[in-house]
Amino acid sequence: MTDDPAAEARHAEKMQRIQAARRDMMAGKTGEKGLLIVHTGPGKGKSTAAFGMAVRAMGHGMKVGIVQFVKGAMTTGERAIFDAFPDLVSFCPMGEGFTWDTQDRARDIAVARTAWDEVRRMIADPAIAMVIADELNIVLRYGYLPVEEVVAAVMDRAPMKHVVVTGRNAPQPLIDAADLVTEMTQVKHPFRGGIKAQAGIEF
Repeated sequence: MTDDPAAEARHAEKMQRIQAARRDMMAGKTGEKGLLIVHTGPGKGKSTAAFGMAVRAMGHGMKVGIVQFVKGAMTTGERAIFDAFPDLVSFCPMGEGFTWDTQDRARDIAVARTAWDEVRRMIADPAIAMVIADELNIVLRYGYLPVEEVVAAVMDRAPMKHVVVTGRNAPQPLIDAADLVTEMTQVKHPFRGGIKAQAGIEF
């Protein structure tokens, strides 16, 4: 609080101008459509953001389908939560770990194809309002799936179907097709200071 009446009046006038401009801007935003959303970049939080959207959609009674392309070999906190709401979310960890762990490119490709088939099934299911393809960008980067096939499939979806794709190094054709792209930028990370991945933070 300030004791300067003139400053208070200037602030009130400024806020009224911002409110009016915001109201005018929002008046022109009346459309709705299913969005293709991409979370990419080297920073932490891509999957976390997608799972937050899943929870938000579930809160509105929308059914969500989640397929994990890389993760799946470990127990995660999000799986425990999503598994508690089987009527609202289908959570499918279908990965077998990072390629440097599996050491089997042919198997990695086969696993990626199986996971992608499940994503396509979810996209085609009219009961599912949002489909999350977690870490799909990673398998695209390694060439385990054709980018053109993925882009064509996500573009050929029902008008109100939301699709969220996560992972570093999103390919340009997917970025070009997306309605919303967010790039996570790393500023600091505890891993560089010797801190390992921790329950509740990374998994």
